[in-house]
Amino acid sequence: MTSSILRIDASARRDGSVSRDLSDRIIARFPGAAVTTRDLAPGLPLIDETWVGANFTPEADRSDEQRATLALSDELIAELKDADTLVIGLPIYNFGVPATLKAWVDLVARAGVTFRYTEAGPEGLLTGKRAIVAVASGGTEAGSEIDFATGYIRHVLGFIGITDVTFVTADRLALDMDATLNAAHSQIDALPVAA
Repeated sequence: MTSSILRIDASARRDGSVSRDLSDRIIARFPGAAVTTRDLAPGLPLIDETWVGANFTPEADRSDEQRATLALSDELIAELKDADTLVIGLPIYNFGVPATLKAWVDLVARAGVTFRYTEAGPEGLLTGKRAIVAVASGGTEAGSEIDFATGYIRHVLGFIGITDVTFVTADRLALDMDATLNAAHSQIDALPVAA
């Protein structure tokens, strides 16, 4: 049963955002769940040389400055670890994910923390979680050869151990908004609430 949800909003828009509306509807399917919201619209810092240096310094050897550099990353990862379900609002911008969502990925995909390297290849460490991704696009068809967002987010989530991923798609809204939204709402109504 879903008891704790991490909601990630990646839309630059707050008013009129389809992905935010779909996320609202998805979360309403889980009454009683504790919801933590991470709104990426204000932006996130990009990783840089200082961040990489801090990340690759063994934890016991990090300076106070390095710990401070990684503090936001640690906070984002703690949110992920605490949730049993992720609800990600994913608008498709220029065929891919919004830059703020890519910045979030860069901050949470940390070797030894959310994944590890083994002789058999990378292994995700955040197992036993579920993700529901609310996709909105004006003209890009989800799953098509020009969609570089949904495959990317599925791969990244799997890389950190989250392999139970469901997409609710409101794609190609510019062609027939009403029919597209009705189809997405039907997908939400069909979501299993116990997973």
